[in-house]
This record gives sequence, structure tokens and C-alpha cells, in this order.
Amino acid sequence: MVTLEQLCERLSGELRPAAPGPIGRHALTGVHISELADPTPYLEGGELLLTTGIPLTGGAVAIRDYVGRLAAKGVSALGLGLGAGTDLVDQELVSACADAGLPLLLVPEAVPFMHVSRGFWQLVGRSEQADLASRLSLQTALARAATRDNAAQAIVTSLAQGLGGWAAYLPADDGTETVWPANAADVVPRLRLESARLNLVGTYSAATFPLNGTDVVEHSIVVGRRTVGFLAVGAGRGLRKADRQLILTSCMLLSLTAQRAQEASRVEAELGGVIAALVLAGHVDAARLAAEHSGMPPLGDFARVFALRGEGVEALDSPDLGAIVGSLAATGPNSDLTPAGLRDRVSASMLRAAMGGIRVVILPEATAGGATESAPGGGTPRGDFAGALSAPLPLQAVAAAVGPVSFACRSARAGTVVAVTDAADDRGAAWLDALGRHPRGDLTETVRCYLAHRGQWESTARELGIHRNSLRHRIAVATELVGADLTDPDTAATLWVALRRPEAG
Repeated sequence: MVTLEQLCERLSGELRPAAPGPIGRHALTGVHISELADPTPYLEGGELLLTTGIPLTGGAVAIRDYVGRLAAKGVSALGLGLGAGTDLVDQELVSACADAGLPLLLVPEAVPFMHVSRGFWQLVGRSEQADLASRLSLQTALARAATRDNAAQAIVTSLAQGLGGWAAYLPADDGTETVWPANAADVVPRLRLESARLNLVGTYSAATFPLNGTDVVEHSIVVGRRTVGFLAVGAGRGLRKADRQLILTSCMLLSLTAQRAQEASRVEAELGGVIAALVLAGHVDAARLAAEHSGMPPLGDFARVFALRGEGVEALDSPDLGAIVGSLAATGPNSDLTPAGLRDRVSASMLRAAMGGIRVVILPEATAGGATESAPGGGTPRGDFAGALSAPLPLQAVAAAVGPVSFACRSARAGTVVAVTDAADDRGAAWLDALGRHPRGDLTETVRCYLAHRGQWESTARELGIHRNSLRHRIAVATELVGADLTDPDTAATLWVALRRPEAG
């Protein structure tokens, strides 16, 4: 924007006020030259109109009519050229301009009107270059903001500072809002209500509404076909084209940031699934190595096993699983995790696996005891969901605990999470019971001897006094009864501990 004051400063004495006093910061839209008695049909308003005085002949009435027409049209100023038949300024013109609030300027003799027009356009070019540089600077600041760790906060801050107002980003999943400046946070509840009322769910939807005396512009942030959040801006003034471009750029960057976060979450979930599969298969060392090389948190020495059943549970991600878990009531002895505590653990863990309609989540613990959360829990139980949770176990025992925890999950009453204590030991006791109830009463002793000799056929058969083929047959029957491979170290360890109990003897 070029002002009358700037133009006079630019031209110095070549354009000066007819009367002493401040010139004023009237905005100029252009410089127009006309000798018509009524040039207003060719004007749009905001111009500096230059004349040699030809329209000002005819006395006081003609002068005041002429000035009145210019003022009514919104002309910013009248410039009178001296030396082309007008050497003195008519005081009636000075008075008429003062009464109409129309600045009267003088162009000295020998200064061509084209010089005034050229000075105006030079200022326009300089102003546009400054605006362009400013816009480029703001666009660059936004682009840099998108590369920072907390990209959403940086983008919102840069946008609000660039517009001289406030800006807020509201995640669609009711996550934590990002607002700048901080003292504008009181608008968030109203923004949430307006977003719901206007139903800004859809590809690049936008709306404008008043809020606390300010016009607010709000855009939906979309990734694919899913609305992931809303960007609201209150500039406290009318938005220019450049301002709207900054807002659209911010929307695009927030969309890319959300898409990048979703992609990172998907990759992390896949890595977590691989590591969980390794743990559940008993390959704990391989799981630790995979976690280390993938950049995921290192696996501790202890973990809990959590299982959840319910419609569509195998497709849910960690936050959705956590939300469901937070609504379930803990039951049974040693239910040391509150619904809210369990919700937080499940939401944070990426070590997930789907097993026959059950969602299994491994919850790492820092110590065997684990801290007991005391936060209040969750709300009305959701649908037919139910879960089961083990006590803290050595990571090597997690694979053996999955069976009893999953069984407890399937048996749990809807809307509850049951606690499973000594999951591995319970499994071993069940295996011994199955072996003991088989018509071949020698299966338990056969398995004990086989495990004591660490799976060596010759030495085991020798101690039992049977042929190796008979031993192989007995072990095959036992393997089918327990439903597990007796050569697996976790299975062998669980059975051996159960066999060493006094009641097994």
C-alpha cells in the first residue's frame, strides 16, 4: 500500500501541500490525470487526481461542485499543476477542499505530471517487492516449522505470528490442542462446539464464524478421506489474499505432518508385531536384538501378558485398544492395575499379536513387581469385550503364559478384566493332570525321565528299561496330550517345574 505521505516524501518538493500542516496517510490506488469538469465516471476512488486547473474556472459555485464530486467519489487527493495557466492558487479552492476533507497538493511549474505518476509506480513496485519478500519469509518459516520435532506447535506458532493474531490446531480424536499464544486457549471449548455444529468433516471444508468479537476462519485438516483435525485462525482484521495463502499452506503442512505421523505409527506397529511374534515364539534374544536395531524401546527383563476378546479386536490399534481397556472393570485377586493404569500400558505398547480372535499385548515392566497405578478408571464397559492380565513374568516365561491368559480371556465375563496368577505354573499343572489321567499311567514318569536326560533317547530308554521305539511312541502321545513340543525350552521348563512340586511327586 502506497500512501499520500510516502509519495510526497518520495517526490520531495515536486509535490507539496497547498496549506501548511500534516499531509496524512491517505492510501492511494493510482494517479489519474484529467481536465474534465466531471472526471468521476472514470475514477474508482482512492486516486490522486492531477489537473492544470481548467475544470476550476467558473467561480466559487463551480469550484465547490467540482470538489464535492471528487470527495463523494472517494478521491484521495487533488493535485494542481502550476505554470500552465495557473500561477496562483484560488483561495476558494483551498477552502472548498478543506471543507470536503480533500487534501490539496501543488505540482510546481516545470514538473511534468508523468514524473508524479512514475514516482507512484516506483513506490508500488517497492511495496510489492517488500510484500513478496515478507510472504516468502513467512512461507519459509512455515516450511521450516514443519521439519521440527513438534511440527504442529511450530506451524501454529509461525502462522499466528505471521498474521498478528491467534491460531489453534484441534485434533479430531479429541487429543491435546495446540494454541498460540497461550492466553488464547480459552477459545478452544467454543471452537470444539463450532466444529461439531458446522460438521467440518470432509475434504478441505472451511467455515467462518464470529467468536469473542473476532471473525474466525476454520479449515478441516484431511489425510486421505479422513479428517484428522481442524485449524482455526483469528487475525482480528480482514484477511488479505496473502494471509489466506499462508493459512492454506499451513493446512497443507499440518496434513503432511499428520500423514507422516500415521506412517511412522504404522511402521512402528509392524515392527512391534514382529518383536511380539519373536517373544511369543520363545526367541527372546532375537526379540531383544530386533528391538535394539529398530530403534524401539529396549525390552526389559519382565513383562505382563494381556489378552482381549471382542468384535473386531484383532484390527484395533493401541489407542483404540487402550480406550476399550479403560472402560473394563478389574476383577479377581491381585488385580493391582486399575482400568486407567492398564489403559495407559496397553496404549503405549506396540508389542501386539492377533491369535485366534484374541488380541495379545505384551506389556513390558521395569521390575518384577512393577509400579501399581492408582488413577481412577474408565466408564461403562463397551460391548462384549473382556480381557485377562497376567502378573509380571520373566520375559522368557511370556510364551508359556499366553495359553492360560488367552483361556482366561475367553472365559471372562463381558465388561471385565480378570487377573491370571502364576500363568506358567498353572499351565504346567494342567499338562501334568492330562498326562496323569491318560490310561497309560507311565506317561508322567516317562516325561520326567525324558526331561531329566534333556531329550536324549538312549539314556532315557536305558533308565526306563524300554526300547527306543517304545519311548518315541510314549513321547509322541504325551506331546499330543499337552499340545506343545516337549523339545521347546519354555515347554520343558514349565513341565519340569511342575514335576518338581511336592504334590506332583
